Amino acid sequence: MTARRQAIGLFLVIWLLYLVIGVWLAADVRWYFGDSLSRVQSAQSVLFSRDPHLSAIGFIFTPLTVIVQLPLTALTPIFPAITTSALSAAVMSSVFMAGSVVQIAGIARDRGVAPWITIAVTASYALNPMIVLYAANGMSEAPYLFFLTWCGRRLIRWIDTDDVHDLVAAGIALGFAYLTRYDGAAAALGAGIVVALVTFRRSDTTDRMMRVILDVAIVALPAFVAFIGWAFTSWLITGDLFAQLSSAYGNAAILEQSGGSGSSTPWQALRFSTTELLILAPLFPLLLAVVAIVRYRRQRFYPLLVPLVIIGLVLGFQVYSYSQGSTFAFLRFYLTVVPLAAVVALLAVPARRANPTRRPGAHASAPRIVVRRGAGYLALGMCAVITMAIAVPSTAVGMGSPTYAPQEFAVYSLGAHEDSVNQEVLDGQRVIRSFQTERSIAQYLDDLDLPDGSVLCDTVYGFAVVAQSQNPKQFVIPSDQDFTEIVNDPAAHGVRYMLSVPRSGRGESDALNVRFPTLYENGAQVGVLVLEARNVGADLPDWRIYRVTGSGTLTSNGVS
Repeated sequence: MTARRQAIGLFLVIWLLYLVIGVWLAADVRWYFGDSLSRVQSAQSVLFSRDPHLSAIGFIFTPLTVIVQLPLTALTPIFPAITTSALSAAVMSSVFMAGSVVQIAGIARDRGVAPWITIAVTASYALNPMIVLYAANGMSEAPYLFFLTWCGRRLIRWIDTDDVHDLVAAGIALGFAYLTRYDGAAAALGAGIVVALVTFRRSDTTDRMMRVILDVAIVALPAFVAFIGWAFTSWLITGDLFAQLSSAYGNAAILEQSGGSGSSTPWQALRFSTTELLILAPLFPLLLAVVAIVRYRRQRFYPLLVPLVIIGLVLGFQVYSYSQGSTFAFLRFYLTVVPLAAVVALLAVPARRANPTRRPGAHASAPRIVVRRGAGYLALGMCAVITMAIAVPSTAVGMGSPTYAPQEFAVYSLGAHEDSVNQEVLDGQRVIRSFQTERSIAQYLDDLDLPDGSVLCDTVYGFAVVAQSQNPKQFVIPSDQDFTEIVNDPAAHGVRYMLSVPRSGRGESDALNVRFPTLYENGAQVGVLVLEARNVGADLPDWRIYRVTGSGTLTSNGVS
């Protein structure tokens, strides 16, 4: 079987596994993660809102995950569950995570790593519980890991081949990584450092600096263009260069409204981050020390620099951000240590063949090929396999901790009895029930058979209602170009109902609460209460639906 057919076969098997789990979680269990469902709603707004336009994609998050879902979202009129059950997100993440598995296996295949090591390391990566969960739940971790592993694979090849094709592919991967998550900028910086160092060391003194500038430009330019292009587009449409930082809907505002990151001191945050990393890869520090020593002695240290610097900077950025209180205490933010460990594990043993190349560059240098596998090869291979294998049960245990895995621990409540009195199980079931109340509200509004523009809501929390509705045109939402005008005088624009959440926490930024500060408490003299819904999900607000009765007097609280 050819290498291409092996890769396709591996992709299909892993993708189908991830997809089945994703469809089960979305369509049967109905367990949704907020960021995933929010992106589903963004894709829905681009195509099927009452004011469909491309800028409805939103500028708080980077756009790639939404863009990828648009073709599937277009099929919603034929198959509503693509949006209402967030199946488009499950398809997206399962495809990309399966792609990352193929890239991990590809690194082994490029170097001719022994089959038993390749299979063990690839399987341990693919079946890691965190990898499986984030392959199925539609979050941005899946495409992000794919682009990082793709970049890492091509740069490892480039170090030996000096093939510009590898450098170009790595640069494209980094550009897409930034459009997936903002910390892709750290990966691009790391790639630039590695390329600059390698090119500087192996180039002639006569043209050294020009070669360094050229190679760094090739690998970093796509990410730089993505950075400038996305910031300029955001500024052109919203007036904010970096809405993630400056917007009332951005990460900084969410942290402030939510009461902070959860760690009171930088040292406490550092201990927390260290624990998270050890949950996901407990033996990785030992493996890294062994591989670094062996590669340094063999003068083959540069390939190891690729994953260490590129993914290491991403992890370093996350650790630093959490220590400064600018991000949340989520296990998923440290997930990149899993592909880092896998790549280092595959670099533990010497290459048994030269890396493939289309056109070797002037400074190509084949690695020393090891044909015979002695005791040293076996020992290093066992270290690699054990490191990756131990991470699977370690992660599984760590995911059961509400402290260290506040989003993922609910997975252990999936099969729990409904009458359980265990508090941890009850908390997990409440996490799984997140957005079920919003789904019921969506069904209630759908049953009213309302005309377009009848329901006014902000998408701070309302995204889950809009996404799970089969009639998204009935909603007036912030991406509509006339939203400000309508929220300032709902009755005059035909609004019949207003969705209200308490004016606390993230609800402080809700546009309806800004315009009508007492809306949730008493209707703000513009509506009468028709429905109150206690939320059955975790960390989500109760809802009140008001029927609009008149136009309130415009005040200085008007939205602008």
